[in-house]
Formats: sequence, C-alpha cells, structure tokens
Amino acid sequence: MQLYDPTLNPLVDRVRSGSRRLVRELGFMGQTLAGTDLHASAVHAIIELSGDRQLTAKHLADSLLLEKSTVSRLLKGLKDRGLIDEVRSQADGRAKHLQLTAKGSGVLDAIAAHAAPRVSDALARLSDGQQVQLAESLEAYANALSHGRSGAQRMARSSSVRIETGYVPGLVGEIARLHGTYYARETGFTVAFEAKVAEGVAEFAPRLSAKVNQVWHAWRDGAFMGSVAIDGQDLGGSVGHLRWFIVADALRGTGTGRAMLTEALAFCDQQGFKETQLWTFKGLDAARHLYEANGFALAEEDWGDQWGKRVREQRFVRPLGGRQ
Repeated sequence: MQLYDPTLNPLVDRVRSGSRRLVRELGFMGQTLAGTDLHASAVHAIIELSGDRQLTAKHLADSLLLEKSTVSRLLKGLKDRGLIDEVRSQADGRAKHLQLTAKGSGVLDAIAAHAAPRVSDALARLSDGQQVQLAESLEAYANALSHGRSGAQRMARSSSVRIETGYVPGLVGEIARLHGTYYARETGFTVAFEAKVAEGVAEFAPRLSAKVNQVWHAWRDGAFMGSVAIDGQDLGGSVGHLRWFIVADALRGTGTGRAMLTEALAFCDQQGFKETQLWTFKGLDAARHLYEANGFALAEEDWGDQWGKRVREQRFVRPLGGRQ
C-alpha cells in the first residue's frame, strides 16, 4: 500500500503531524533561529561551513537546497556582518572557498550552546533503546525524503530531453564548445584541446554517410546538452572507436549520458565490431565507472601532452557484446 493518501493509511497523518510539531518545537516558525538574530537559512549556512570542508557557493546551494541567487544574497548578508570570508583556492585559482571568520565561529559556538541542552534534555526523557531507535528513524526518514526529491528532480530534468542522430548544422561547434568549457574548468585544458576536438569532429562529420559511423546528440529546449559518436573507420580492423562522449552539467545524473552510451554500444554490436575502444583521462571517475559498467576494461595508460597539458591517458576496450 502506498503511503500517499491518509484516508488509505493513517500513518501518513501521524508522520505529517509529527513533522509539524518538530518544526514548531525547533523554532523554525520564528523570524530568527537558535537564539541568534539570524533567520533559519543563515543559521544552517553557518553550520554547513563549520569544520574543515572547503565549500564553494555552489556546494552550499546544493547542501541547503536553495537557488543560486538566494544563496548569493545570503552570503552577501553574512559577509557584510563579518561572519564569513571568501578565500581563493590554492588548487584552483578560479574557485573561491567559503570559511567562517573568528566572529562567525563565535556565532557557531552560540548556536551549539543553544541547541545542545535542548537536545540532551529531550533525549534524557527517552530510554537507551528509544534514543537509538529515534536516531535511526530520523536518518532513515531524511534519506527517504532525499531519494524521493532526487528522483523527482532527475525525472523533471530529463523529461524534455531529446536524443537525435546524424549531422545537424552547428554540431561540430557545439561538441567542441561543450568539451572546451568542461575540460577547461575541470582539468585546466587550454585552447589546444578545444581546437583538437573541433578538428576531429570536423574530419569525422563528412564520414557519417558510412554505415559504420554514427553520432548521438542530446537537446533540451533547443540547447545542445551532450554527445557521443562511434567511428568505425579510423582504427580499422573491425574496431569501433567511441569518441566525444560528454553531457552538460545540467543533465548529469539524469540518465541521459547512460541512454546515449547504451544506444552507441548497441550500434557497435549491430555492426559486429570485434571490439570498441575509447581514450580518456585518469581521474574522470564517474565516466570510468559508467564505462566499466558497460563492459569496458582498462587496457593501457601512459602520459601524454597532446592536449595542451600533460595528463595520464587511458585506453579502454570493450569486446563484442561486452563479454570479457
């Protein structure tokens, strides 16, 4: 039985009622929170910035489930009050990490001093078994809410995505642009990388008339969102070459990349390629996991500098049908 209709299952009403009581008891109905003169989102931002984690504004927006513009206003207010600073990352000069100032750390201590006695007093009224049960139940409930929200977001983001095949005007530039912007940000690749991608796609596109070649590209609301191609000619010997696999940030986690890759590999098997190869770079762990889940295995790796920066290149191989 689904827990959505309280007329079918009264447990829904009990959970909703309990949630409302928690909101009231914890003070979320007020203008300020935790004995401070700050509103709830500011208090939670200070708590998130505690410890040694190096959070950016984007990370904080993701943690608080707030829009970027809302977080920008929130951070400006905290900076104006001298509670946080922005520090340029030593690893990536383009990124700025957020950290609490001495004044902000003092506010964090005050928040903890306000909350700890209330929680301790409430827990003292429960048996040891009830305390453990409460902690486990709260964690399980929060995880269930999170998974439900994530699934709904993935469906919303992917529902309007359209995957097409073959050449369309502007495709060469779109593939080069998406690769250039992503890899410049993630790996520091220069214009040499984007130029090489553009050169490769430009050479490949006129060969799409050959039955062993194909390209898949994803679009949403007229915007280019990703690609993958199979080149059945450049490696020779009945070997397929998987090239230019990328998905825009906005569609990561929606299954769009997996869908395109599935279609591309089905195409390889239909063509009867004895194997399919791809080249990638060490450190792209999410992509590697997806490749290995689809039958690819690491065959070799070596240093290369053809992309404008010295990186560890990796070659993966998938036999026909993905059978190792």
